[in-house]
Amino acid sequence: MMQDENQKNLLLAIVLSVCVLLGWQMFYAGPKMKQEQERAQRQQQTQTQPVGGQGQAAGGVPVVQPGGTTPTLPGAAQAASETVTREAALKTSPRIAIDTPSLRGSIALKGARIDDIVLVKYREQVDPNSPNIVLFSPADSPHPYFAEHGWVAGPGITSKLPDRDTLWQAEGPAALTADKPVRLVWDNGEGLVFRRTIAVDPNFMFTISDEVENKTGSAITLYPYARIYRMGTPHLMGFLILHEGPIGVIGEKGLQEMSYADLLKDNGSKAIDKATGGWLGITDKYWAATLIPDQNAEYRATFSGTKASGNQKDAYQTDYLRAGLSIAPGGKAMSEGHLFAGAKQVDLIESYEKNLGVKMFDRMVDWGYLHFITKPLFHLINWLAAWFASIGISAPFGIAILATTVLVKAAFFPLANKSYESMAKMKKLQPEMERLREQFKDDRARQQQELMELYKKQKINPMSGCLPIVLQIPVFFALYKVLFVTIDMRHAPFYGWIKDLSAPDPTSIFNLFGLLPFAVPEFLHVGAWPILMGITMWVQMQLNPQQPDPIQQKIFSWMPVLFTFMLASFPSGLVIYWAWNNILSLLQQYAIMRKNGTEVHLWKNLGVEKLFSGGISASSFSLDRFKKPAAKPVEDASKAAKDRS
Repeated sequence: MMQDENQKNLLLAIVLSVCVLLGWQMFYAGPKMKQEQERAQRQQQTQTQPVGGQGQAAGGVPVVQPGGTTPTLPGAAQAASETVTREAALKTSPRIAIDTPSLRGSIALKGARIDDIVLVKYREQVDPNSPNIVLFSPADSPHPYFAEHGWVAGPGITSKLPDRDTLWQAEGPAALTADKPVRLVWDNGEGLVFRRTIAVDPNFMFTISDEVENKTGSAITLYPYARIYRMGTPHLMGFLILHEGPIGVIGEKGLQEMSYADLLKDNGSKAIDKATGGWLGITDKYWAATLIPDQNAEYRATFSGTKASGNQKDAYQTDYLRAGLSIAPGGKAMSEGHLFAGAKQVDLIESYEKNLGVKMFDRMVDWGYLHFITKPLFHLINWLAAWFASIGISAPFGIAILATTVLVKAAFFPLANKSYESMAKMKKLQPEMERLREQFKDDRARQQQELMELYKKQKINPMSGCLPIVLQIPVFFALYKVLFVTIDMRHAPFYGWIKDLSAPDPTSIFNLFGLLPFAVPEFLHVGAWPILMGITMWVQMQLNPQQPDPIQQKIFSWMPVLFTFMLASFPSGLVIYWAWNNILSLLQQYAIMRKNGTEVHLWKNLGVEKLFSGGISASSFSLDRFKKPAAKPVEDASKAAKDRS
């Protein structure tokens, strides 16, 4: 029958989905997580120990001229004489310190690069003594990553321009702070004087202002440029819902997202001409470095990559080249741009978008195609977390996740109620529907016609049960994405043993949650919260009658176990959300089924009724059976007196 075929198709879809998800977890997500842990350990070691076979001498990173060509500049082919640590690389140039509430680092006077950025408020691990996040590193360090601003000569210009070997002189304060910019100057000795002012706010936004004074006897044309350069492919999370790599919003072309692999194909390059407004850079899951040109000036944006060669690793660059500025004899020219280098805090990024007028700067956070749902959900969670924190609630972000789940459930309650009402009516009509299917089993068209007439007569929409599910899927996915891509859950604690909502549950049932003194293999890390999630999922399934097919029933019974193992390596914040959502769904479905007079199969499926089998029913079981029997009433007082005599 059609119903049986639909059930088989649904069962097949569920089985295939579970197999795909389980295979992805075992052969992809699990190894990825292990690689990430190993990478974090290696990165911490390379900050304090030499790394053989990597690195390059100062000035050895080839400068990619904006516009896509790669000229060979003096010193570009120079090989590293020895490998140095990050600390040693920092000593190859005199520096100006950076000291703000959010950043620590320095600016190299040799080349005037911003190539030393450490995030003061973020650490590698939950441990407050673990190393801070290192974002930028110098050119000859093990992991070069830096920003550079400068000038490209126009046609016929032979005057020397500042490059990576130029030693700038500092004017004014000895350190860059949030309230004191630094000023650099360099005279090329040929009539051109270059000045650069670098300012930074208390967070992550730099302002770079370049000025050129022309003391020669002829006009010159120079092109302002800026670039972000990264050597070495970073470890990627590898999730389809998260973009990592080159990114930008380029004028009318809008959002551009490219993978590292795309830029390495035949040393690939993508250029967009005549753009106005926007930004471009490189993003990780939680951190980003982006260039922001003058929003009113025309520029050419380029994304490029270079394959590894010799002792050089793969390299990537995003840059912009502005239109040429003509400088008359005795005149000056100015160019200003911004550099964001730090954590992708949503509220902060949105404030930059508004205050600086940066086009679609909020898309630095990967909100996805459902950004019209994802962003409001984030702001709701963020607002709730701030409110819970203001009233002294510990673990405010975790509590905000639970509260948001309740609000989402409440918003969809009317639809869910209608759905279960329709399902209850459908269940009452089941005998009549079976009769029609049997009566017209050889005439499918007539069978469907009679069923539709029955639905119409009883005022039932058979599709109404699917509507709440269809509408909730985008909201569920959007909430999942919020919890996965935003930095707010990173290192946020919850109650008990959960110290980081962005990390998996650290416990495992296979060593009795840490009571037994041995380590558990990675694929057996099944913590308490994943187990609770699996239990709630299993109990929720028991609300419905068991499948008539024993094989189907076994598959449905094992599904919670499969999901428990599959979600064990997910961030604990997501698992807590899922478990809490299951509990709310369980209570909601139970209440609606009781309200509509639908039979609840929970106790029957759990075997509770069998406890009272053997002559003792649940309805007759009471404490009255253990009371002392009452004395029979005396029918006649005189008879009683006679008996006593």
